[in-house]
This record gives sequence, C-alpha cells and structure tokens, in this order.
Amino acid sequence: MRTAICPGSFDPITLGHLNIIRRAAAIFDRVVVCVTINSEKTSPMFTNEEKIEMVRRAVAKYPNVSVDSCGMLLADFVRKFENPVLIKGLRAASDFDYEFQMDLVNKRINPCLETMFLTADRKYTFLSSSIVRELARYGADLKGLVPDELIGFIEEKARMRRT
Repeated sequence: MRTAICPGSFDPITLGHLNIIRRAAAIFDRVVVCVTINSEKTSPMFTNEEKIEMVRRAVAKYPNVSVDSCGMLLADFVRKFENPVLIKGLRAASDFDYEFQMDLVNKRINPCLETMFLTADRKYTFLSSSIVRELARYGADLKGLVPDELIGFIEEKARMRRT
C-alpha cells in the first residue's frame, strides 16, 4: 500500500488544499495530511493544535484520510510510512520552482522518497492561506475560500487578533 503525505502549515486550510487532498484520496489507498511547522512563518494566526483540529474537521468526510503533525524534517517524518509519496499542490510556475528545489533536498535526505505534483484546479490558483488570513483580518466574506464549517472559527480568531 502506498501512502500519500500531504504536508502544509494549513494556517488555515483552504478549499484549494482540500481540492488537492480530495484528489490524492482518489488516487491513493491512504492519505495522511501532515500539519507542519514552517520556521519561515513567524506569526501564524492559529496554534498547531487549532490547525490540526481544523484539518480534521475539513477531511472528516474522507474515510481514507487521516491527520498527523510533525516538528521535524518532512523527509525524516515520512520514514514511519511504507512507500510514502509526498503530494505537493502547484498553483503557478513559481510554486514548481520552490517545490522542485524542496524535492531535491528531500531526496538528498531520504533517497527513497518520491514527490508527486498536482496542479491546482484553476478556480483555486489565486488562493492561499495568507490571502485568507488577510481577508479575515478585515472581516471579508470567506465563503468559497475555506470549508463552510470553519468560517465562524476563522472569523472569530481574526476578530480576537484585531482587538
């Protein structure tokens, strides 16, 4: 059995992320969404525990998808899975440049690790967690950007950060 690992900081999870996760779940027997800590992102809106809970709520409808987290190098984290494949979503050519470089680094650490790139559905090519956070800070409508069941939580968190 091959396990797909869909890593990300998910601050918050978006419908673009879910599009990639749903498609990976249709291809692989098992998908693990891995909430990672991105050391380059110094001011996340959500705690790691909140991100994990949001992702769990968002993927609950997919029986072959589970959620985990890691605070280590992804190339090391995936060693606990048999035949893992990293799934990376691409919105634009700039995403490919970055993810291709990361693939080379991951292969240097873990030569058996493969990465599969899935291009984003065109309706999500503009969408990122940072855009959602910015819109939420100003009270904009998040419908169609994040899972409906998370909108209230994201809006409340943004309101608390504004005050």
